[in-house]
Amino acid sequence: MNVATDMSERPIVPPRAPVTMPVQDFRSRPVAGPARAHDSWRVWAARLIAFGGTAVIAVLGCLQMLAAFRADPTPMQIALLILFVPTFAWVGFSFCGTFAGFLAPRLKTPEGQNDARVAVVMPIYHEDVAVSTGLLVALARELADEGMADRAEIFVLSDTRDPSIAVNETLVIDEARRLSPLPLWYRRRLTNEDRKSGNVAEFVRKWGGRYDQMVVLDADSVMSGATIRELSARMNADPRMGLIQTMPMLVGGETIFARLMQFAGRVYGPMIARGVAAWSGNTGNYWGHNAIIRVTAFAEACGLPRLPGKPPFGGTILSHDFVEAAALCRAGWSVRLDHDLRGSFEGCPPTLLDMAARERRWAQGNLQHSRLLGVKGLRGISRAHFLIGILGFLMSPIWLALILVGLVLSATVLLSTPEYFPTAYQLFPDWPVFDSRRMLWLFAAAMALLLLPKFIATFRAWARPLAVASGGRVRIFASAIFETVLSALIAPVQMLVQTRQIFEILRGRDSGWNAQVRAGSMPGWGIVLRYHWWHVLLGVGTLIVLSIFSPAQLIWLSPIVAGLILSPLTSRLSASPVFGRWARMRGLLVTPEERDPPRILTEAAAITRSLSRIACAGDGLQRLGRDPELLARHKAGLAPLPEDLPTNWHLARITAEAKIANADSQSQALSWLDRAETDALVSDPALLSRWSELPA
Repeated sequence: MNVATDMSERPIVPPRAPVTMPVQDFRSRPVAGPARAHDSWRVWAARLIAFGGTAVIAVLGCLQMLAAFRADPTPMQIALLILFVPTFAWVGFSFCGTFAGFLAPRLKTPEGQNDARVAVVMPIYHEDVAVSTGLLVALARELADEGMADRAEIFVLSDTRDPSIAVNETLVIDEARRLSPLPLWYRRRLTNEDRKSGNVAEFVRKWGGRYDQMVVLDADSVMSGATIRELSARMNADPRMGLIQTMPMLVGGETIFARLMQFAGRVYGPMIARGVAAWSGNTGNYWGHNAIIRVTAFAEACGLPRLPGKPPFGGTILSHDFVEAAALCRAGWSVRLDHDLRGSFEGCPPTLLDMAARERRWAQGNLQHSRLLGVKGLRGISRAHFLIGILGFLMSPIWLALILVGLVLSATVLLSTPEYFPTAYQLFPDWPVFDSRRMLWLFAAAMALLLLPKFIATFRAWARPLAVASGGRVRIFASAIFETVLSALIAPVQMLVQTRQIFEILRGRDSGWNAQVRAGSMPGWGIVLRYHWWHVLLGVGTLIVLSIFSPAQLIWLSPIVAGLILSPLTSRLSASPVFGRWARMRGLLVTPEERDPPRILTEAAAITRSLSRIACAGDGLQRLGRDPELLARHKAGLAPLPEDLPTNWHLARITAEAKIANADSQSQALSWLDRAETDALVSDPALLSRWSELPA
């Protein structure tokens, strides 16, 4: 039997093992799950530090601001107070939440037999399949080395709609299956119902009964085999554990922007994760990937409904991961962040513009959570996770409003003439009162709360091998200073970008669902100027006004003004791989994973290079028509079509069949087909056979 025939007979998906996954009714209490695990005193103490400390800081800030205004504050001063308190509290929560990490428990992996069957699930959508599959093949080899070959399988869940990318997926997956020591399954959905959450839910409903646990990865993320083995053992030892989230380390960054995030995540991230783990306890959160999930728990509790109304606040839940964690907790399952595992990795957005595109969807998803705060049976800490996500984006317009109100107050003082005797029979004048010294101390306190966690994390790294692995103590300190300065320049731009995103969402504009940019390129000057021109205009206008009327205030607002004026330059240069290499050569923003790459990443890179040669270029469909063996390999990667085809897809198939029957050649048929019809063609073996019989 030749290779093409052998591959055409090899199943691309395993036998079905369906599981019931009911859609949850968030208006009523959930069906009782396991007995809820009680949190220890350490968790409650951490919550007292994180939330109680934040409340104390907010109250102190409010009282000090009122004292600065003295008696009878004006309406604008009251507005400043209303905006200042949540901003000060937000900065305080960052500090208190990190400080709570000193109460994080020590986690251990239990010994003993573990026969839990594990599925490694990777949803993909218009991705570079060679990169994603290279990561999975390298992981499969590590899992086999860890002794999990008999109980672990890999499942690629495609939602790709582009026919050319779909052809690449089947061909690359076909080659990857030859390289993988573990079963590697592939399924491409005919429709994108409910996006990523619907993709995973369909997998659970069709094949969930085949597995006890599933590890969910993103298209650019991976975990070491040893980490997955530990996660599986920890979950298997606790029958109430529904989900364990890891703290992914950012890797692979080449641009300055990517390396900035990579360094911050590696040096500051572990300490922040310890804090979140400490106060979350058994009511943790889920970040959508690099986590292990108990399949039965997920099926019982995480069938998500569509929100009533139209997007952006209605329809499919975008940030489904937060909601799935909350649904598990409300059903009695435990959700935990295991901060101690270091074999978890993911890529990072390469440029500021790419990050802004991702944040648009995240902003919409987090604002959707405002409609879920009243879910019946929701745990208090789950509500806290929702609120923290919402405030993470709302703080940008609040910060902008705080700055604007402060400028209006300054202008009022500078441009108005004080009225010392507002009444005719007044013996003593009313002197304008404003305690500038107290305001200065409040500003210093806010900066201290903001920067202290970074410097504590940096000094903490000095006492650990992390400093040596990152180039030494001097270089890691210089990198922290460099990161702080560059982040200060980027922050005002992100403030305005997120503020604009919030207003777009409030106006009813949906984010849509676009493919993620994993490997960006340095944008041209035309692109950055079109994106940042209004940032520059606002910065220059603020500079001129403050220079004329209040030069002293310009000193305090200089980071914001400089960030806005320099935004095109910062955006373009931070997206440059050349400057990224420059920083690396000087030992700046270097991480241990960069100096000594984990084996799984180096092996994945080598596998990706070999798989990239398999993928077709833009003429992939024409190559299928010219190469019978390639066509057979593509057909082997197609799952059997269901009997109940979606109506739109069925209609596209009928029209595609008619056009192919009347075409004189393969190229003519392709020129007649629209995208939906071409998608039907590459998904249907019978239709492909008829098309391939035409002259090329």
